[in-house]
Amino acid sequence: MDERGVAGVVLAAGAGTRFGGPKALARTPDGDPWVARAVATLHEGGCREVIVVLGASAVEARPLVPDQATIVVAADWAEGLSATLRTVMSALDDLPADRAVVIPVDIPALPGAAVRRLIAASADTGSQTLARATYDGRPGHPVVLGRAHWHELAATARGDQGASPYLRTHGAAEVECGDLWDGADIDRRP
Repeated sequence: MDERGVAGVVLAAGAGTRFGGPKALARTPDGDPWVARAVATLHEGGCREVIVVLGASAVEARPLVPDQATIVVAADWAEGLSATLRTVMSALDDLPADRAVVIPVDIPALPGAAVRRLIAASADTGSQTLARATYDGRPGHPVVLGRAHWHELAATARGDQGASPYLRTHGAAEVECGDLWDGADIDRRP
């Protein structure tokens, strides 16, 4: 088993068309940027380093990203989530990590306990890991991707489906987290 650690990834590149604007700019009702909350949750959950992938409104979103995170910009973000995944999978190569915990920016209520549970569940499989949180059996986030899958995922991701087809095809382990949170993302402004 590889013991290089776990990196975190925040996907925040999209235009947020259903939401009414880029979610990388969104804030909680008390003013906290979603992107800052996502970075804090990944650190709290056990990720050593965190990458935030920006795209739409990257210039405006950059100041909302905490200094302890690395920013990468997906130049081809408009092609869909798969383009964002390709960008981040390439950026992960430079980190000393055997796994990456991936979350979208639109789950600001995600508890650090869910991240910790996924990391613990994937400890024995290390760089071979493929796991995703489920909520009462419904697939959700976080997702844990072992280093052995990064390049193949990047090569096979298409359109706006992200990693879901890859996770299904390769039999990702399911880790129930419904006792921690409801798993809901925010697609529309409240």
